Amino acid sequence: MFLKLVDRYVKIFDTTLRDGEQTPGVTLTPEEKLEIAKQLDRLCVDTIEAGFPIASKGEAEAVRLIAKAGLNAEICGLARVEKADIDAALDAGVSCIHLFIATSDIHLTYKLKMSRQQALEKAILGVEYAKKHGVTVEFSAEDATRTDPQFLREFYREVVKAGADRVDIPDTVGVSTPSRMAQLVREVKSVVDVPIAVHCHNDFGLAVANTLAAVEAGASEVHVTVNGLGERAGNAALEEVVMALHNLYGVKTRINTRAIYETSRLVSKLTGIVVQPNKAIVGDNAFGHESGIHTHGVLALPFTYEPLDPEVVGRKRWFQAGKHAGSHGIRAQLHEMGFSPTEEQLAQIVNMVKELADKGKTLTESDIEEIARSVLKLPEEEEKVLQLDDLAVMTGINVVPTASVKLTLDGKVYVASATGVGPVDAAVKAIQSITERVAKISLKEYRLEALTGGSDAMAEVVVKVGDKEGNISSARGVGDDIVVASVQALIKGMNKLLVKQKKARNSLK
Repeated sequence: MFLKLVDRYVKIFDTTLRDGEQTPGVTLTPEEKLEIAKQLDRLCVDTIEAGFPIASKGEAEAVRLIAKAGLNAEICGLARVEKADIDAALDAGVSCIHLFIATSDIHLTYKLKMSRQQALEKAILGVEYAKKHGVTVEFSAEDATRTDPQFLREFYREVVKAGADRVDIPDTVGVSTPSRMAQLVREVKSVVDVPIAVHCHNDFGLAVANTLAAVEAGASEVHVTVNGLGERAGNAALEEVVMALHNLYGVKTRINTRAIYETSRLVSKLTGIVVQPNKAIVGDNAFGHESGIHTHGVLALPFTYEPLDPEVVGRKRWFQAGKHAGSHGIRAQLHEMGFSPTEEQLAQIVNMVKELADKGKTLTESDIEEIARSVLKLPEEEEKVLQLDDLAVMTGINVVPTASVKLTLDGKVYVASATGVGPVDAAVKAIQSITERVAKISLKEYRLEALTGGSDAMAEVVVKVGDKEGNISSARGVGDDIVVASVQALIKGMNKLLVKQKKARNSLK
């Protein structure tokens, strides 16, 4: 089933907090970086590149906080081959310094304005200085894949002589191919006797493929980021590289794969970068099925259309009702909701689903439930674990939108307030400040559509919410007040998950 690289163990060097934070529009506070670092440690990455200490006071403080947190992972700081950079990393308390200098002629000529020999001399001095202070040194030749191969081999050979503990081959602008990356690893491996790492960017969508090719060729460490964050098109995605290594190559890592999804969600939340639905492993659709052929196969044997068990990465499979759905998938959905229709009732439900889908309707879990209840002639679900008691929103010109909510959850009353970019955002944040803390449920997707025209238009809000176990629920709210409709949909969706969780707990008693 996989290409087994006998007795191979690959180290995971996570650079989410350094290269990942260089994603345009992403800025993390020291406290947020520490929160992510603790989660990365629970994920069991080998090295956390905590940041670039010389960059700013806040960056130095973040690296210092992480270095002092008592984590199991090796804590690394980035530094140019400059004494000030190295001192900043040392002052931050890291145990590893990731040194770099560009080696391609294009960088040397136009950016650094120095010769090859000058760059090599600076690199040697930098490595020697860092090693004098007793830290582990990993050295990167920036833009290695556009560097003259002969010069690159000489460069790595000399920095290893100077004391570098391991070397990294960066595909800085993502221009390599898998075969070229593999060849480069083999060439460097022929001149150094230290571990080799790779750092691949995704400008042509090849970061993961290049990383895996490098491992095949002998690389023993991979640089990755959660959700593939990073400069421009990003870096090799941790979740994709790790699961490919485990499932396609039989290569071992220390990663606790069941923590992958929760790590992805945390990083997405704190960075504000939404994970695309069709993203491998952690995207909403990664384990979602609509086609009747697929759902039938998955229900008979998951491996028919799933290359790995979703629970291995902290996910759960789910089925989407639509024009391509079949009776097997819809029956499974209904069973999850607690419904047991007859064959005749099921056929009626399936026909109604397809009719709505043919009209362009995207059906939510709420829609399926409403259809089922109408066919089965059942009353509206009355059980509610979460109750909205009060909602107040303040907005206007030169006023920061603010919302206050009062919720009852499992008989306990909670009150919260929040600000947002608008009244809906403020209301959602206020509710989430309670549910994320108490029930571990958060908003995953929000969609707004106008049902009618004019200033008094009716709005339909569709939301998806999820819990830490990977369960997903969708719900709908309709009304002429967008804030109220949004809150109603959010509360309804959260209630569905909470009721499901409650029933699951009761079944274990």
